Amino acid sequence: MNKVILSIVALGSVSVSQVVSASQICASEGPVPDTTPSEQFVVNADGTVCDKQTNLMWQRCTFGQVYNSESSSCDNVAQELSWQQALQIASAQEFAGYNDWHLPNVKELASIVEHRCVKPSINETIFLATLEKNYWSSTTVEGTPTNAWLFSFGDGKVSNVFNKSAQAYVRLARYAFCE
Repeated sequence: MNKVILSIVALGSVSVSQVVSASQICASEGPVPDTTPSEQFVVNADGTVCDKQTNLMWQRCTFGQVYNSESSSCDNVAQELSWQQALQIASAQEFAGYNDWHLPNVKELASIVEHRCVKPSINETIFLATLEKNYWSSTTVEGTPTNAWLFSFGDGKVSNVFNKSAQAYVRLARYAFCE
């Protein structure tokens, strides 16, 4: 009898998780404030956003995607890269008239995590089509030079257990004065 109940409970949890993964989940407003409110950002027509709090300009789309200004969406497919590829792509990237893009460090990447939300844990109005996957930072793990820090935008958690040869996604940033 207990096995039947456990099976039903397990099936119920599977169907709930499938329903939940369909869209972003955010804590209701109230005691939990937004960590990345939309008014903190200046949205530009060229596919970039500027964070007035950090003075970082970000690409709205994940690397590999192309910003579509007509539909305000990201087209094409995001690319997974190794850490070394991500660093090389960043230094060679020319986008929106700028050629000084960089792979954000772990603190910079943390600044765009929306801690009130999961699936994805980012402000979806500002950062379009963000995958619920791992995104590289440029920060090497101290004491483990073969690993780098990254964030999962599925749950907003940071991790240091990823070898630099693994594949992850990239969102590039640059320093700017945001007004």
